[in-house]
Amino acid sequence: MNPLGEAPRSHSTSERAAGNPPGGADGLAVAGASLEEWHQVAEWAAEEGWNPGRGDVACFHPTDPTGFFIGRLGSRPISAVSIVTYSEQYAFLGYYLVHPGHRGQGFGLATWRAAFPHAGTRTVGLDAVPAQQATYGRAGFKSAHDTIRYGGRPERSGAPAAGVVSVAAEHIEAIAAYDRQCFPAQRTAFVRRWLTAAGHIAYARLREGRITGYGVIRPALDGHRIGPLFADTPEDAEALFEALTAHVGPQDEVSIDLPEPQHAAGALVTAHGLEARSHTVRMYTGPVPEVRAERTYGVTTLELG
Repeated sequence: MNPLGEAPRSHSTSERAAGNPPGGADGLAVAGASLEEWHQVAEWAAEEGWNPGRGDVACFHPTDPTGFFIGRLGSRPISAVSIVTYSEQYAFLGYYLVHPGHRGQGFGLATWRAAFPHAGTRTVGLDAVPAQQATYGRAGFKSAHDTIRYGGRPERSGAPAAGVVSVAAEHIEAIAAYDRQCFPAQRTAFVRRWLTAAGHIAYARLREGRITGYGVIRPALDGHRIGPLFADTPEDAEALFEALTAHVGPQDEVSIDLPEPQHAAGALVTAHGLEARSHTVRMYTGPVPEVRAERTYGVTTLELG
């Protein structure tokens, strides 16, 4: 997550309960955003260099339609934040944006305060740019690890690996169960959309009929993005990486976001010609359900976790 507005200096229980005062900051009104309205926010994200996937909004918004917020001055949208609730225990915050012409006036903070109660008592995760890490710390978030974005033109062996199959309808439930071991909440409906969305290419690795990993590559405004890439072993991850990148042209770039503690993931992508380009900091407000972190060779998205 790239916080482009003003993040709160603190985030006490009383601030959460306060909600949004009528009119917000200098006439700002914060309300839920429709699917159509969120396309405007995605355009802001693209202008800030986030390089979103071309069909992300259609996959993201239905995950929690009441978790996307826009701040308006009159009828003009100027700020946004999403707080997507995945379960009774876990939510994820992203898209914290203020339009460039309205920064520095408290609109980001007002939007945050209006939207954050949507998380309730859940643990909230986010990906912060390093410059805002201390600010989020004062808001009650604690750093867990860095997430490194790698990018470049992937080098491929061209040899298909055994056991890698294109994802079909009969695989989706098993993949969703596998995904739950790697992500802090069950998200079957999102996984189904993510696997089958237009332009998305998904592969699974099977061993004796059992899922040992899966990955998705999708077109972005610039090149392609891989995410997630979950796998039991480095060998499973490499087989999936090869299959996914076989679908991009020799001049096309690919990016993938890796949790820094997963050193095998970094070794995999650098061996295939990608290089580290930027990083964010994964932070949480409280305890996170245990996951098989060693299986994460690429996170799904920085916007929704």
